[in-house]
Amino acid sequence: MTADLSILHLILNASLLVQLVMALLLVVSMVSWTLIFRKWASLRDARQMANAFEARFWSGNDLNSLYKEASQRRELAAGMEGIFCAGFKEFAQLRKQGGAEPMAVLEGAQRAMRVALNREIDALEMNLPFLATVGSTSPYVGLFGTVWGIMNSFRGLGNVHQATLAMVAPGIAEALIATAMGLFAAIPAVVAYNRYNNDVERLINRYETFLEEFSTLLQRHAHQGAG
Repeated sequence: MTADLSILHLILNASLLVQLVMALLLVVSMVSWTLIFRKWASLRDARQMANAFEARFWSGNDLNSLYKEASQRRELAAGMEGIFCAGFKEFAQLRKQGGAEPMAVLEGAQRAMRVALNREIDALEMNLPFLATVGSTSPYVGLFGTVWGIMNSFRGLGNVHQATLAMVAPGIAEALIATAMGLFAAIPAVVAYNRYNNDVERLINRYETFLEEFSTLLQRHAHQGAG
């Protein structure tokens, strides 16, 4: 009699613990793929927003006009524009108070921009730790299911007088499915994490560069106002 070695049959006939391991890996894989697509879309939007804002900022538009344009929009300013709005708002408020030294005004604006930058970094790095965890632990979880399944197969062989390959093959095959599922969950997560981590670092570098350039511009405005 030929044993049914179809994947579905092997999964349905696996031990309860191996089935739980497979179910856990399946759920983790689905969540991981969902986050991969969401992160791809959010990083694409962040790059496009940064490109669009840089084009407007360096086109020679008045800073007040840029700030009003961002403030009148329904959605909150984010990314590079959010850093600009935080810095310019603080700069304008400190100058309105009067009597403040140019350096104090500039430092206040820089502090506001640093806070906005940290907020943007938190948003950019969101979900990356989950992908890293899935990538590093899923193979071990799958391996645990495999080891447990193989142990059960060999324990079953202890009750028979003559062991054959046909008797042990289904048990080993169902156990190896757990390892395959672990790798299926881990490989995309590792690839996505490495790719997105690089994208996030490049975006953060762009934000930090903009912050320094905008600070230089504000410093010039602060001294002109004081003069």
